[in-house]
Amino acid sequence: MQLIGSILFTAFFFVWTFCYAIFFVIACSLLPFRHRFVLARVWAWVLLTALKWTCRLDFRVEGSERLPAGNHIALWKHSSSWETMAMCVVFPRQVWVLKRELLWIPMVGWAIRQLHAIAIDRKSGHSAVSQVIAQGRERVAEGDWVIVFPEGTRMPPGETRRYGVSGSLLAADTGRLIVPVAHNAGRYWPRRGLLKKPGTIRVVIGEPVAPRGRDIREVNREIQEWIEATVAALQA
Repeated sequence: MQLIGSILFTAFFFVWTFCYAIFFVIACSLLPFRHRFVLARVWAWVLLTALKWTCRLDFRVEGSERLPAGNHIALWKHSSSWETMAMCVVFPRQVWVLKRELLWIPMVGWAIRQLHAIAIDRKSGHSAVSQVIAQGRERVAEGDWVIVFPEGTRMPPGETRRYGVSGSLLAADTGRLIVPVAHNAGRYWPRRGLLKKPGTIRVVIGEPVAPRGRDIREVNREIQEWIEATVAALQA
């Protein structure tokens, strides 16, 4: 039954996303950005609800009281496709740092453009970091959170790689805080494979970190250690 539910959800995910993207692109021609993000949140809520019904996979958030006032930079663990939906409903109005190839997907890419995403060429090295900082300044000035996956790609449970510095540099440059986010979605929705496991994904929001005036490598190391240790505890 779990496999059947997973197949049903996957089919719904693609159909709903493509059809909603068509509606979204049309609606965005009439709406300011703050209202566009409300539509993005509807897209995510529908999918998370469908996931609960079809796969018996729910979630809960711990540490919401730690979210600081205003808009800042959030560094999320990236281990699954699940967090790309969840971050829309867990955090306030936001933009995402993502690979530019996503913009090439018909309709979906056009919808992403309407959400002011920061699309980068991950192969361009320091140029990619500069793109995040330059575009990130504009998004922060507009009142948006900036969501970054510091590992740059989905990592299997128990694995990590050196965190990129673009999010921390952007926070230091704009005087914003860094909010780390850990979760165990990879345990229930693996980065590869169709089957989703039943259960409750736990999302933990960490204490904000102020990077200005500190060594960015030290900041990144501190954040990575907290996220990875928290994820390991959630997996236990």
